[in-house]
Amino acid sequence: MIIKAMKLKLLVLSVFLVFANQFSIIGQDTNSQNNAMSEAYMKQWNEKARVQIDERIERHRKGEVVLKLVDKAGKPVKGASLAVHQTTHEFLFGCNLFVLGQLPTQELNTKYENAFTHLFNFATLPFYWGDFEPNEGQPRFKEGSEYIWRRPPPDELVKWCESHDIVAKGHALMYNRNVFMPDWTERNNPDIFLKQAKKHIKEIANHYKDNIAIWDVVNEERVRRLKPESGHKVPDDYLTWCFRETAPLFPENVELLYNDDTQNHDNPDEYAGYISDIKENGIRIDGMGVQFHLFSLEARDKYLQGNLYPINQLMTFYNRMLKFDLPLNITEITIPGGGDDGAIIQAKIVEDLYKLWFSIPNMSGITWWNLGDGTAHGKENKTMAGLLDQEMNPKPAYEVLDRLINHEWKTNEDLRTNAKGQVQFRGYYGVYKVKVIYQGKTLEKEINISKSGKNHFTINL
Repeated sequence: MIIKAMKLKLLVLSVFLVFANQFSIIGQDTNSQNNAMSEAYMKQWNEKARVQIDERIERHRKGEVVLKLVDKAGKPVKGASLAVHQTTHEFLFGCNLFVLGQLPTQELNTKYENAFTHLFNFATLPFYWGDFEPNEGQPRFKEGSEYIWRRPPPDELVKWCESHDIVAKGHALMYNRNVFMPDWTERNNPDIFLKQAKKHIKEIANHYKDNIAIWDVVNEERVRRLKPESGHKVPDDYLTWCFRETAPLFPENVELLYNDDTQNHDNPDEYAGYISDIKENGIRIDGMGVQFHLFSLEARDKYLQGNLYPINQLMTFYNRMLKFDLPLNITEITIPGGGDDGAIIQAKIVEDLYKLWFSIPNMSGITWWNLGDGTAHGKENKTMAGLLDQEMNPKPAYEVLDRLINHEWKTNEDLRTNAKGQVQFRGYYGVYKVKVIYQGKTLEKEINISKSGKNHFTINL
């Protein structure tokens, strides 16, 4: 008995040490992250702010679900076992797909694809006019078109998205900056240019209206208005013109968005004015998009000190957009991972911002911009803002998103039906597989728990 008691004590002690060690490691990770952040940052993202964010996530991203089991006679089935497993999110977690198949080796391409599909259900495809149609009348739709870095042919990307059940978004139908326009387009005569633009929009709509679900109709109007010399000459109502021409070309189930740059967070009234101009003209617009780029280490440092996009400023912008009753999207994200403790700092910022964005009631999607280091545009690569390193291996920020998207924000339950043949739970919105076990028989069914649905389901055994 004494020996058994000693063995039991040793077993309990060993279990305690294992858990103590795990908690110690977790604490070290949390402490190392917190130590890397500035005092100003930690003051902003305090416990009260975090609790409020978690409460909003619970309120806006989950719903009450009732499942009822009935037999062939329609009578409730008591005591059946159910395993409820969420497979996908209704919310769109995305990234641009600009370098699919373009990395130097097959191994790197495979790692890129696996990392993408493991995390994301949403992909942004490039339609920058200058690279899409560098030669007039020869758009690069098809697989096997001339190679251009970060611009794979859209047909290839659409096919890949369809094969992986990933929602595709086109970016963008119109982006009026000279640097992204074909040389053959008219820069100084608005009438001629709008005829060219109308033909361009119609060709793309005819080709993709049934298999690209979301479009940025116009990109960065604020920049064009701020620096009109950087773009082709267009009339004052260019923004509304683009939506007026685009809306009739796409079916109602295709979402048409307006996307603009990060600086709109500084002045929500300006961005709201763009949306109002479209809506007040009676023109269809289905959603709003705004970017969040910290393109330099200096910008990241300002952000850490609370001198750039503090949390109250972000919330002011997002709350201001609620009045339009339109889905809001964070469409492009760059957060540097370079510098001292860069990977740790990047991971902490990513976790906090994604939680904030996921908590916003009308937010429908969040899109990281460049998945891997070395895959960004030009000088943007200097800040190492990928979620993967150059060997396409996960960085801490990727692991944070994996934990959130694939674990913390997914619902998995083991349940048993009551006397009414029912189970009830609260789950994140998305698609679920329900496995029913009753009297030695197994049945599997798929259900879709939606923010807009009643979420009451009957399963017939």
